[in-house]
Amino acid sequence: MKILEYLQSYDGKPLRFMEVCGTHTAEIHRNGIPALLPPSIELVSGPGCPVCVTVSAYIDRLIELGMDPKNCIVTFGDMLRVPGSAISLGEARAQGCSVRMVYSPMDALRLAKADPDHGYIFAAVGFETTTPVYALLVQEALEQGVKNLRLLTSLKVMPPAIDWICAHNSADVYTTGEIQESIRIQPAGEISAPAREQIFRENRESQRIHGFLAPGHVSVITGSRIFEPLARKYGLPFVVAGFEGKEILAAIAALVKLQGQGRVLNMYPSAVTEEGNTEARERVDRFFEPCDAAWRGIGVIAGSGRKLRKEYEAFDAGSAELMEDARGNPACCCAQVLMGRIRPQECPLFGRVCTPQTPQGACMVSTEGSCFSCWQSGGW
Repeated sequence: MKILEYLQSYDGKPLRFMEVCGTHTAEIHRNGIPALLPPSIELVSGPGCPVCVTVSAYIDRLIELGMDPKNCIVTFGDMLRVPGSAISLGEARAQGCSVRMVYSPMDALRLAKADPDHGYIFAAVGFETTTPVYALLVQEALEQGVKNLRLLTSLKVMPPAIDWICAHNSADVYTTGEIQESIRIQPAGEISAPAREQIFRENRESQRIHGFLAPGHVSVITGSRIFEPLARKYGLPFVVAGFEGKEILAAIAALVKLQGQGRVLNMYPSAVTEEGNTEARERVDRFFEPCDAAWRGIGVIAGSGRKLRKEYEAFDAGSAELMEDARGNPACCCAQVLMGRIRPQECPLFGRVCTPQTPQGACMVSTEGSCFSCWQSGGW
């Protein structure tokens, strides 16, 4: 039986699979995959877009640094519109904040070398995929004696975030704050405390994740083996997938077949091995060390970040303690979308107040954000 026929003929229990890779998010919507699946198989997006999980305190710090006439912020374009606590970096640029947009981290090194009288701060945001490049940037700056280049880092690693999601993948694990957040998107009206908890538990059970499309690009660096402890711990299947539509569909079919099995299946062997890129990880370990990190919509997750080691702290532009995440529009459900609790279309702002031209949350800013991808595909 062909893959699509197999999926469309599925008549078992409802299944929800989460992808945690921004490129998967974009390709799933670009290929119209949600519309090809039966109602009993649902795809939801997790915190797989590094721009989307960047907290407001980080943006505020970039703005603070860029407003100093001695500094210039160097960044990729998708960081310009991520909301800070008050304004975005792009709005700050209109108010005099010095910002240069580049296409490669090495452009920051070139700019700093050409202008030694000013400080250049590169916005180093990313997951395991891009951290090796930032390590190379520091290495090159050291070797070339460039002292006016620093990094403001917001570097994260995926397994602790997936662990957090799995640990909260139950109606029995919640906090009062999560109950309030869940009820916030329900119809207005007085709801008693017991009713709130009951609604929350019913919502949470319907939001249970039954498997993961493991991130393809991240897995190139980490290797597929890194997900095995999580698969065994939670009894969930992880399938490493490529990025073509047919590859994603094949991975979804594999997740259906692997229900109840805590194992990892690598369906992207042309790029991903069990051990990953050891050389890249060794370079990262030379310059960076583990730290706690704040994720937009989730909060602080222990050991989920990377920071410059003490011997290289001269290259750090004040990345420590950037944990606060202020919500701009109180009706924005970006946090719920990032955790896979709701689909973008279920946010009351989606496609109305919140569009790529007027983003209210980070999920609508990045081209790999779930809200942006959904909007682009006409999902609203």
